[in-house]
Amino acid sequence: MKILVFGRGVIGTLYGWAFMRAGHTVHFYVREGRSAAYGPTLPISVLDVRPRLRGVLTEETLTPYYIEELAAEHDYDLIVVSVQHYRFAEAAAFLTTRASRATILVFNNFFAEPQEAAASLPSEQLVWGFPIAGGGFDGHGVLRGALFPRIQIGRFGGDAPTERARAVEAFFRQCGFGIQEQADFRGWLFVHFAVNAGLLAQVLHAGSFSQLLASGAERADAMRNVRECLSIVAARGVDLRDHSASTALFRFPPRVAGFLFGLVMKLYAPARLVLDAHTNPEELRFTARDALAEARRLGVPAPRLEALSHLF
Repeated sequence: MKILVFGRGVIGTLYGWAFMRAGHTVHFYVREGRSAAYGPTLPISVLDVRPRLRGVLTEETLTPYYIEELAAEHDYDLIVVSVQHYRFAEAAAFLTTRASRATILVFNNFFAEPQEAAASLPSEQLVWGFPIAGGGFDGHGVLRGALFPRIQIGRFGGDAPTERARAVEAFFRQCGFGIQEQADFRGWLFVHFAVNAGLLAQVLHAGSFSQLLASGAERADAMRNVRECLSIVAARGVDLRDHSASTALFRFPPRVAGFLFGLVMKLYAPARLVLDAHTNPEELRFTARDALAEARRLGVPAPRLEALSHLF
């Protein structure tokens, strides 16, 4: 399969690496001038959790193939779009006239209405998914991250899986990933965003992920933040009972939830790596900011986010 990854972000690069190892052709679309700025090689350190629970560490140097122009008609089979949620509108606008016949995998975080955000793209060519991976670029330009065994494939409003969605699922299985289907993908995305917003707002207060994890008080406050953010999701019409697996931790008292969260991070190196390697402070601020903006729009009380708002 011939694949175009939109951008050279953490998620796109991690999955691009996995696609290449499975024998597929992978190109990265980057802005004009970025190829030279990035240079010909990219060192990566990937903790790959597909082979075993605690992961297998692979360190190597990639030679990515970059393109800086994309014609309206091209021969890519799959375009993978995974950008910061606040950059998605720009990516969608660019691809509107450049989809050609490719399947577009929207592999993205959202707190805006996802289908509205992608309305300019050809709906019959879209497949909705979500990566289970993460990391960041360190001070030496090394991409450090973890890649987990499954991905999410989502549907909206009881829609049946499309032929393109089934083809994407088959492709990921061939690349060594399992599939978890989400029938209420809108709700799942909003829950995921809310959890991130609550945690990341507290990271801004603590100063870093490591400092948050080192403090029981900070972890407990992060759990309180998440509860507040989940109330925003409920106000948007999402039944949190339908997402009990994603919200179970936050039903414990905050100090208990914070202790359990810290214990998991201590014992499970791949999850800890995702947090420790995250190096995009802009994303932290935008995530917390957009959660607070939605709370204000809906009139949902969010005193914890308000108190932290000077940080973002």
